[in-house]
Amino acid sequence: MQHIFIKGSSETTLILLHGTGGDEHSLVDIGRFLLPNANLLSIKGNIDENGLTRFFKRKSFGIFDEEDLIFRTKELYDFLQSAAKQYRFDLTKAVGYGYSNGANILGNMLIQIPRSITQAVLAHPMVPRRGIDLPDLSHTHVLITAGDNDPIAPMSESRELERMLKSASADVSMYIGHKEHAISKEELEAVKTWLKKKELIQ
Repeated sequence: MQHIFIKGSSETTLILLHGTGGDEHSLVDIGRFLLPNANLLSIKGNIDENGLTRFFKRKSFGIFDEEDLIFRTKELYDFLQSAAKQYRFDLTKAVGYGYSNGANILGNMLIQIPRSITQAVLAHPMVPRRGIDLPDLSHTHVLITAGDNDPIAPMSESRELERMLKSASADVSMYIGHKEHAISKEELEAVKTWLKKKELIQ
């Protein structure tokens, strides 16, 4: 997968997954703000939807192609494993940060491949899949950031995802902002506070 890797001075690696229409450059500045000393691995999705880059297909607005989501999630995880070997970082010490479409595939990876990522920030996500058996996520720590007036990823989706992950014994925190679907400075400060609480900022 097309990507950028920036070597840091700590053992933590921050994996960055952009939203629809983004690319591997979109979240680098955010990544450097959140974890200044971490390795950054920023990845570009492999799907082109009418000129907009995504990590998986959708059937229509807000309706995911679940078969493709499952396939692309495995594709992403396989890439992360190979990148960990190539760049010599420990995937078990990685933190995932996904925004919108990137949050949705990251959220699905938590469920589809348990312990693939055990620390994740899901920024403005939706529920990736419903009606499935959930694994034990007791070793997984998640922060969900949402907008109380988000027209693209409604608050109801974030709350349902929160309940779903908690029902699987994940440690889930929530931040609610007021900037619709945009990532605000206040939201990033909340993420940084959460990372510090989890002792990930070095």
